[in-house]
Amino acid sequence: MKYQYIVNMKTLGEQIKVRRTVLKIRQQELADLAGVSINTVVAIERGTGNPRIETFVSVCDVLGLQIVTKLKD
Repeated sequence: MKYQYIVNMKTLGEQIKVRRTVLKIRQQELADLAGVSINTVVAIERGTGNPRIETFVSVCDVLGLQIVTKLKD
């Protein structure tokens, strides 16, 4: 079975950065609140990270963002 990325990590990273900026939260503060390293936050925002789902959920929770999925065949 082949897997296909259905999410553009760069777009998600940009959305996370915009939300963080709107909330006036620094990257280090987001990292501390989410329990991740600042390097993880930087990578996610650049779209270069490949975070575990738990990490991604923690970051989104801090920012008040919801993750919505849609599965299709």
